[in-house]
Amino acid sequence: MARADYYNDPKAPIPNSLVPGGSAVVVDDEGRVLLHERRDSGLWSLPSGVMNVGETIAAAVVREVLEETGVAVEITGLVGIYSDPRHVIAYSDGEVRQQFNVCFSARPVGGTAQATDEAREVRWVTRGEIDELPLHPTQQLRLKHAFDPERREPYIG
Repeated sequence: MARADYYNDPKAPIPNSLVPGGSAVVVDDEGRVLLHERRDSGLWSLPSGVMNVGETIAAAVVREVLEETGVAVEITGLVGIYSDPRHVIAYSDGEVRQQFNVCFSARPVGGTAQATDEAREVRWVTRGEIDELPLHPTQQLRLKHAFDPERREPYIG
């Protein structure tokens, strides 16, 4: 299913759903970040996904990271809660979501980074390489918050 992300775009379609989701800024011992190239949009992204009934948001993120990247993770903290109504995600099936994402920090505990049904490519990226990849502004914001040495509290917005 194709996906289009809109941010602060007056031409964005009107949302018709709100789905709780989560993402993770996974950092390895070398300080590299786990990113993947999404098959549905072609953009690079943090691993992310939506909750299933019967699971916590943290469990959903651990599951989604493994499904999308092949890497098993452990949650280590909270980066922030992202619910900006200016971020709208339109899917080819007619669903149009307002963003609602809880972003965690995490560390790898197993597995191997590999392409999956959802990810065309999966890589460990240095912070210097992040700016070279096409990322949606909301992904850039989460990474900025995760690596801001001045930030003491999770972002809420």
